[in-house]
Amino acid sequence: MLGKILKRIDWLTIFIYLSLVIIGWVSIYSTTFTEDNASIFDFSSLHGKQLFFIIVSLISIFVVLGLEANFYERFASLFYLISMVLLLGLFAFGKTIAGATSWYDLGFFNLQPSELAKVTTALALAKYLSDIQTDLRRRKDQLYALLIILIPAILIIPQPDPGSALVFFALVFVIFREGLPLFYLGIGFSLILIFIITLMFGTTWLVIGLALLIALFYLLKRKSFKIPVLPVVLGAIAIILFSLSVDFVFNNVFEQRHRDRFSLWLRLEKDPQKLEEIRKTIGYNTYQSEKAIESGGFFGKGFLEGTRTKGNFVPEQHTDYIFSSVGEEWGFIGTATVIFLFSILFLRLIYLAERQKNAFSRMYGYGVISILLIHYFINIGMVIGVLPTIGIPLPFFSYGGSGLLFFTILLFIFLKLDTNRLKESF
Repeated sequence: MLGKILKRIDWLTIFIYLSLVIIGWVSIYSTTFTEDNASIFDFSSLHGKQLFFIIVSLISIFVVLGLEANFYERFASLFYLISMVLLLGLFAFGKTIAGATSWYDLGFFNLQPSELAKVTTALALAKYLSDIQTDLRRRKDQLYALLIILIPAILIIPQPDPGSALVFFALVFVIFREGLPLFYLGIGFSLILIFIITLMFGTTWLVIGLALLIALFYLLKRKSFKIPVLPVVLGAIAIILFSLSVDFVFNNVFEQRHRDRFSLWLRLEKDPQKLEEIRKTIGYNTYQSEKAIESGGFFGKGFLEGTRTKGNFVPEQHTDYIFSSVGEEWGFIGTATVIFLFSILFLRLIYLAERQKNAFSRMYGYGVISILLIHYFINIGMVIGVLPTIGIPLPFFSYGGSGLLFFTILLFIFLKLDTNRLKESF
């Protein structure tokens, strides 16, 4: 049984996975190294704990591969329900770390159920979408699919952990892949764009720009066909009302730290001195991360030779900012290698998802891609300063037992489904 699985499994994906885990662990060792915990088997140290969870994750691979492929589809709804109960239980029994009540204290390690929920939500969404009775042309089915994504996100936001909650919205792309009208995606991106434009330029300039666009549109299209005036007017009013609500949300709903991060990211603060002050306080982590990567140059300073890494200049460098350690010690060569590995991984997973004969396997595959991709995109963007600080780890790379374990399970469930594709039919 296991021999057949090992023959069918995608070894290129496994090679990339192991490469990322090993490079990540070496970086964690470097960021947490001291003379007192130099041994790699010092399980009281952070790198020792991560090594322990690497071993646990490798064991979990054999468990995942040993189960029947249809086991994951059959019990997807049950797994989802269990993970939602665990998220609810945090409000009564959760452990608070760094201001977020996101963990259960199990004594020997802290379990973060939001990481499990990523796996179960991807399974549940694939299960629902692949059901023969589901038709994404119906509004009711669209709503149910979106609710599967929204429920865990709503439970995670109050922890508070908006970064983890954001990850679930990436699963919306699975629904679009399976037939949700692009109209909804256009609305979502438009709202984000209006929000940013309003913050940067204000509602007045937005209205002027909107009026010019409408006038230009009518000018170019009037000879081709007639455009109903009422929908355009109603749409323009909706945009203006949303824009007017942005200032209220920004000033009354967002906390000061969130406003400062947006001010830093969008350069909303016009006073250069105040902007620099924000950059070195609220944006301190990103500022130091950028400096660490910049100091690495092309070839880097060498293993354990990073002065900013050894000097603990970058807070949380072993978790969310682990990529900066690669940049300082291994330079452009190191960061390019990591980006190359992730790029090949995503391309390979897309290829594997597209070759699936079973709808559930294909949809789950795209769920895996969506979750890993948003983690990668936001983490790297945050570390190099092109995105605001959100605080989510780099998959297979950052320190964290729950993260590594459930990212591994997330990936290898899909690889198990892929090994079963020859037995499946359309």
